[in-house]
Amino acid sequence: MSLGTVVRLRHDLRTLISQIIGYSELLQEELSGDGQEDYAADLGRIESAARRILDLIDRLLESPDAVSEEEKGEAEESEKAATILVVDDNEMNRDVLSRRLKRQGYEVEVAVDGPAALEKIEADDPEIDLVLLDIMMPGMSGLEVLEKVRESRSRGELPIIMVTAKSESEDIVQALEKGANDYVTKPIDFAIVRARSEAQIALKRAIGETALLARQLELRNSMIRQIFGRYITDQVVASLLENPDGLKLGGEKRNISILMADLRGFTSLSERLLPEQVVAMLNNYLGTMADVIGEAGGTVDEFQGDGILVLFGAPVPRPDHARAALECALKMELAIAEVNRMNREAGLPEVQMGVGVNTGDVVVGNIGSEKRTKYGVVGSNVNLTARIESYTVGGQILASSQTIEEVGDKVRVDGTIEVQPKGVGSPITLYEVGGIPEAGLELAGVEDVMSELSQPLGVEYFTVSGKDSTGPSHQAKLTRLSLREAEIAGSGLPPAMTNLRLRFTGGGESKGAAGVDFYAKVLGRRAAEEGNAIIHFTSLPPEVEERITGLLPAEGTEAAQ
Repeated sequence: MSLGTVVRLRHDLRTLISQIIGYSELLQEELSGDGQEDYAADLGRIESAARRILDLIDRLLESPDAVSEEEKGEAEESEKAATILVVDDNEMNRDVLSRRLKRQGYEVEVAVDGPAALEKIEADDPEIDLVLLDIMMPGMSGLEVLEKVRESRSRGELPIIMVTAKSESEDIVQALEKGANDYVTKPIDFAIVRARSEAQIALKRAIGETALLARQLELRNSMIRQIFGRYITDQVVASLLENPDGLKLGGEKRNISILMADLRGFTSLSERLLPEQVVAMLNNYLGTMADVIGEAGGTVDEFQGDGILVLFGAPVPRPDHARAALECALKMELAIAEVNRMNREAGLPEVQMGVGVNTGDVVVGNIGSEKRTKYGVVGSNVNLTARIESYTVGGQILASSQTIEEVGDKVRVDGTIEVQPKGVGSPITLYEVGGIPEAGLELAGVEDVMSELSQPLGVEYFTVSGKDSTGPSHQAKLTRLSLREAEIAGSGLPPAMTNLRLRFTGGGESKGAAGVDFYAKVLGRRAAEEGNAIIHFTSLPPEVEERITGLLPAEGTEAAQ
């Protein structure tokens, strides 16, 4: 029979016998006034016998002979026995208290004085769960020991019960002020010692379990942040962890700034690369941009292939969202140099990025179903931002008038264009952002010098709408050329901002580039010549780039580069 079983058996038997005694006393009181003294006397004998049984239970189940030595040392499998350190300079006090505590299932350590107690506590082997500390000891008093312990161990980490004489009230006050958890008085009542010890040990374990749960919760939250932070932003993760209502479906109307970025000509570029090269190039680009966006305080709403949608002012509101968005756009364009450095080292082609920024009212919040939800943004201003971004060429930032008005004259505007986006009733003006000088963010302007071709190059082109370029073909000629831009001549040329898919015609004069598609965007018509327009190359395959380079004079090539 284990020690725990003995304790439970004693408790259950005492409870039953105490109930017999209680009912006997109650019946005796009721019968004594009704002239039934004989029955009352018999009940008194029952009560007396019950009390003798109760005394026998106490003696049997608390006697050293009642539990074998093997059973005394047996710990409950489900719970480690607590260890109590008894500190007293009196040998008999230590011995009596230690033996009684051991009989209750505790592991007991003893210390003869203060220094010995501190040594055992600092060694922490075995771990001490509770200290019973005598106050009056020679050399170093219990109060001095208490002070030393509290320098490194709190009440919750190591509870200490002080042992003192009843008359030493000042010691009690001092002990509690210095960090004692409780106290008992001499002569020691063991039932009180046991009750207060159990209470303090239970409290220590509860505090330990709470601390463990807190650490586990922090680890869990850290893991959630690490895992889901790869898919949604830290701000959204933090909002969901701190606010349970953050998981509810629904949204709110808010004025924010939206940034959209996209690599120019990435689709055609990826068609010429191996899958692992496409992924490596995307990782270089998206990894670099994610770091820039995070530092700028933006929230990445989603990656769409090579496209990035970023929010400023949601989910965390900020009054300077328009300026923050423009600063982020400038930092992203400047960071393309680092992306291309990594690409060159990996034998990958260089890339160019266009960025559109817009400011306006949208609905932000949790969108989806109970099974799958995302924090997102919807509204006409999201669509407008996508249109603005589609008008950009590589290395260009275009912003709406709303964004420019929010930031004011702090922005360096390098030019404007008028466009008629789909779904917008009237033409709008877009502003080409060149920098925010006071923030130390400026893009270096590239002066593109086109060379006149002695023999115009014949080209066939198709207009591109979205990803579709299957419409009718048109014939034209390139009359001036650089590595970035060209002048195209022909009848019925499309309007500015139109995307084109082109290929050289003319057989042998185009060498290895014949039949190879390349892409460009119409920047605008030349005012002096109605049939001519300037186009900006958005994607040049190696064969086409090599052909163009061969047509340029050395100085023209240097100017273009």
